[in-house]
Amino acid sequence: MIGMDVISFLILLGISIVVSAVLHYVFKFYLRPSLESFISKVFFGWVGAWLGTPVFGNWFEGVNYEKIYIIPAILGCLVLLILITDLVKSIKATFKE
Repeated sequence: MIGMDVISFLILLGISIVVSAVLHYVFKFYLRPSLESFISKVFFGWVGAWLGTPVFGNWFEGVNYEKIYIIPAILGCLVLLILITDLVKSIKATFKE
């Protein structure tokens, strides 16, 4: 997974953009309603998608590209974005009081 090709990078980037857009624009799950918040979601979502296969495993051999398994990548992206957003919201609420 360290030395991935361009197609693998683009697949993870596409997963990250779609999951980030759904969370940010459809569910309004963000810290601030800005483009910077969306872009940071895309970055952290890519990291989550990259970690998805090693953490969640290899699901559905037919739905993969080389070592990128799509469903674990989507789950990894979603989990990391929810965790980071919730963690930052909790920290902000703690220091606000």
